[in-house]
Amino acid sequence: MKNKIKTIVLSVMALGLIVAVPVTAVSSVGAAASIKNCLTQGTNLDGTIGANGECTGDQSNSTSSADLNTTIASVVNIISIVVGVIAVIMIIWGGLRYITSGGESGKITGAKNTIIYALIGLVVVALAQFIVHFVLAKTADIAN
Repeated sequence: MKNKIKTIVLSVMALGLIVAVPVTAVSSVGAAASIKNCLTQGTNLDGTIGANGECTGDQSNSTSSADLNTTIASVVNIISIVVGVIAVIMIIWGGLRYITSGGESGKITGAKNTIIYALIGLVVVALAQFIVHFVLAKTADIAN
């Protein structure tokens, strides 16, 4: 049971970290989004994308970049909330295990480890939030 809980907690924390990886691919996704944006905004099919990702027609891709950044931020926020709720539940679970340990050193150690891992998970989620929002802010600055 103890190993299953650790595995679940670590899996959820890893899922939170995986969100940061797609942010590095924003520039390549942005190019595809730019082409789609140019085509949907009425730019001719023979138009090309400029060096800054702008349509050669009369429309730019600033709205698609903003939409992509907003979507990524929303996904990160939702995953962070889920991981945060699970971490708080694990802290409560560890506290209950600590209270009901009856002074047995093995149960106390397991309860403390549960609490420590949940706190580490909260710290990782908070840092992932800061990193992702920092990267999104920088990509928004570059796009403008």
